[in-house]
This record gives sequence, structure tokens and C-alpha cells, in this order.
Amino acid sequence: MRRLFPVTEGTAAQAPRGSTETAGPGAYGEGPDTAGADAAGATPAAAGAGVPADGADGAPGAGRTARAAAGGPVGAAAAVDREWSLAELAAAYAYPESAPGAPRPWLRANMVSSLDGAAQHEGRSQPLSSAADMRVFGTLRALADVVVVGAETVRQEAYRPARARAEFAAARAAAGQAPAPAVAIVTASLELDFSLPLFTSPVVPTLILTGAAAPADRVAAAERAGARVVVAGTGAGVDPARAVRALAGLGHTRLLTEGGPRLLGQLIEAEVLDELCLTLSPTLTAGDAQRIAGGPAVAVPRRFELVSLLEESGFLFGRYRRP
Repeated sequence: MRRLFPVTEGTAAQAPRGSTETAGPGAYGEGPDTAGADAAGATPAAAGAGVPADGADGAPGAGRTARAAAGGPVGAAAAVDREWSLAELAAAYAYPESAPGAPRPWLRANMVSSLDGAAQHEGRSQPLSSAADMRVFGTLRALADVVVVGAETVRQEAYRPARARAEFAAARAAAGQAPAPAVAIVTASLELDFSLPLFTSPVVPTLILTGAAAPADRVAAAERAGARVVVAGTGAGVDPARAVRALAGLGHTRLLTEGGPRLLGQLIEAEVLDELCLTLSPTLTAGDAQRIAGGPAVAVPRRFELVSLLEESGFLFGRYRRP
């Protein structure tokens, strides 16, 4: 992987996305069995604690070769090919440090898009992904307190609970986090299959974000299944700003959303998205697939700043922040 644009703050040099997991069905938004989960919430100082080198995950070819140039530009004479450790990845993608006192929640999104703007192919994002993309997918989960996802994406991508990984246990403990991030499902109807592992065998209880007018029988069914229902709206639906505050009130300030497009569009419209990690896949799909964000257009386009840009095998990995 080559670093095309460096990180702008004093974190470690930007690191590569190579996969230590198999990019299996539903890779984007599926859960830890395919994407890995998680040394969450670590700051640059804490990210390295107990985080192993790439090969520790044991996957063939797990440590993807990275090109790290001291000055950053492509083709720099100082470029050296080497493998990046998981600790370096975690440091490079660390959440901003909060000011003393009540920590401010920070919401980042992680999405993938084809060259012609498709966020999915035949209803799933996995065909657009790659081994390198999945490695950063796992790293972003590793840094999160909670993964926020829409109910339709849970159904389409066969979501599974985030699993605890021994490789990240020390880093998460040092950051005061649970062994794995919780999954928080945004849903008005609560039409979910509560027999799925997301509810029957999560490391930490699954959260459901819904409105005050959600069907009472479905709320009761969710609670019987062991989920924690969090009201984040006055009607049937969820108010994105209230959802962010509710999660922060539960101690989840390092937030990650994996979509889908409708949920991401709502977060953009509500102006609660702080950061977008976008994989640009060197693929063309044509068709009528959704873009990464859907819903009504905002009155004025939101402008984000480029923080870093990586490249591997034609895949571009951009990281953008709200100014």
C-alpha cells in the first residue's frame, strides 16, 4: 500500500488495509466473523498496547505490503516496502482525543463505492471490497465503542455480533472498553429476527435505537431476546442527533456507522457525521444500485477535508473529516 496523502495530525504514519480476515458474505456490515472486530476506541498512545503484528491473526498473506514514504508523496525516494502492524493501523485511524471532562462523541462512517458510484452489487457491498479493504474495516471496528447500522443492512448483509479478539484485548482494556463493540440497530418497526446470533450470542448486548412510538409488542420481543432498547425519537422513527446523544450517555463516544445508504443520508442531513472513511473500489457495475448515501438532498452540499489517502492494487482509501 502506498500513502498518497499523509495524516495531518501527529499520529503514526498512515497504514495499509490488507485483510487478516476472509471477505466473506456480507463483508461490509456483516460482523466479526468476516470483518474482524476490534480493538476499540484506542487513542494513538493506547492503540499499540497488546496489539500484535499482522501475522498474529494467522491468515495466509495477512500482512499486506505497505509503501511508507517519510515525506508522503508517491514515488518518493525514501519509500520502503514493509508490512504494517495492527498497532500502526490502530494508531493511524485513532479517534481524536477528547478534551478533559465529558468526552464529545465522534461519529465516523465507513463505506465502499465503485468507480461509477454504486454502494452495492446485487444488494451487497462485499463484491466491491478486497482483502486490504477488509483489514481497515476490522481496524475501524477495533477502534469503536459501538457500530451503528440500519435494520435493512442487518437483514441484507447477514450481520453477526462483533466478537472479542485476543489480539486486541489489551488495547481495549487499556482504553476502558468492552471486549468487543456493541452493535446498535436503527429501526422504527423492530421487524428483526431475534433468533439470529446478533441477539442470541453477542459478546455485549445488542442495542436497538428506535422511537417512542415503536410497536410495544416488538419492543417486548426485543427485550426478551436480550437486546437493550434505547428510545431516540419522539415518534416512530429515530432522531439522529438524539441517537448520538443517547449512545454517548451510555458511554459510547467512539461511534462507527456502516450504513446503509438510507441511514447515512439521515446522518448527513442531521449534520451529525464527523468523518467518512471511503473505499473507492476500481470496479464498474452499471445498473441502478444505491449510492453510499440516500434520501433527500441537503440544501447546501457538505464539504469535508481530506485527512489521508492510501492506495493498494487500484483501491483508494480516503479519510475525510468535517472542518
